[in-house]
Parts: sequence; C-alpha cells; structure tokens
Amino acid sequence: QVQLVESGGGLVQAGGSLRLSCAASGRSLSSYYIAWFRQAPGKEREFVAGRLWSGSTTYFADSVKGRVTVSRDTAKNTMYLQMNSLKPEDTAVYYCAARVGLIGGYPYWGQGTQVTVSS
Repeated sequence: QVQLVESGGGLVQAGGSLRLSCAASGRSLSSYYIAWFRQAPGKEREFVAGRLWSGSTTYFADSVKGRVTVSRDTAKNTMYLQMNSLKPEDTAVYYCAARVGLIGGYPYWGQGTQVTVSS
C-alpha cells in the first residue's frame, strides 16, 4: 500500500507560481509511476504530468507544457509539481496518483489540493 498526501495548493493571481507536493509513505517508490491529475468544476479529471519515480523522463499535457516541471526529493519521499505562469484555466483540484510500472490504472490517489488562479 502507498499513501499519498498532496499539499501546496492555494489562491494565486494569474502569472504567479505554486509548488505542489505529493508526499508518499508506505513503501519504496522505486518501481512506481507517479502522476499528477487535475479536475476542474464540471469537467473530467485530466492528466497533467507524470514520470517514473526512479526515471528522468517526464510527460506533460500539452496544456501545461513549458510551464510545469516535476522534481523529487528522495530523502522526503516527495514529488513536486512546480507550476509557473499560472492561468485562470489552471484552476482545479490537483491530485497525485501512483501505480507500479508504466501501464495500467492508478490504484493509489491522494486527497487532492485546491488551486485557484484569479484573473
């Protein structure tokens, strides 16, 4: 079992930045794929970014490419989503999720953190 806890959301003006954290506990993440999703009111949950915990290649949704980076702190077992040049359309609840390997669904989810971008 992997437990995920997101933090770092908040209210920010358009053009601002936020760094979201996804702290994991329960077991080593060395074989896990960690992804960030978001869900805006009235919309379906969408993929934002993801990478293998032990890898270096990160995949980004086109909507955030160039504005978002993903990093990790192995000592803290935490992955970060750095979001810059935020837009009002980035407003959503952001979730991190985990699965073993590159294929399949995500059985582990955090509770989500709200990001609100004002215009």
